[in-house]
Amino acid sequence: MEIQRKIYLDALLRKRGNRLIKIITGLRRCGKSYLLRTLFKNQLLKEGISEDHVVEMSFDFLENAAYLEATKFHEWAKSRIKDDGNYFQANRFVV
Repeated sequence: MEIQRKIYLDALLRKRGNRLIKIITGLRRCGKSYLLRTLFKNQLLKEGISEDHVVEMSFDFLENAAYLEATKFHEWAKSRIKDDGNYFQANRFVV
């Protein structure tokens, strides 16, 4: 069974494109990553956003630890941008 989280997904979709960063907070294991990396991403893909315009990074993997440094992450994220289109990021931080 999949919990759709329609209220939260609709809020994200309504406010995209306003050039402000959206921060999703909540308890551990409540579905924040699922909301962004599955529901939001799937909705973007359904609307015709190309998969290469969705930039994802999981900071809880050891191989990505270097990108916790802001300048390194910025360089990595910029390297993914290939044109003037809209890009979306679905990053996961674990605190």
